[in-house]
Amino acid sequence: MLTRPEHLKASDLLINDVNVLLDAVAAVAEPLRLAFLWRPVARDQDDDMVLEAAVNGQADAIVTFNTRDFSEAAVRFGIDVLVPGQAWKRMEKHK
Repeated sequence: MLTRPEHLKASDLLINDVNVLLDAVAAVAEPLRLAFLWRPVARDQDDDMVLEAAVNGQADAIVTFNTRDFSEAAVRFGIDVLVPGQAWKRMEKHK
């Protein structure tokens, strides 16, 4: 998704910059075994896998511009739904 033309334009990043970011995330990501499947639960069924990963991984938040499709379902699991700017501010507080 991050390499979609509209996202590159909105972020003012080059595809190589995004690839560096994705490589950095992949380097610290941990594999996750899904113990529970919660379907359908999200407003958009294509988003169910994201919510399932967040629940099974005990995530504090889902970071997305698509807050509309996640907010109602995520609150049931105690997961915050943040836009990237909110997530950035939260990370800055916890440095």
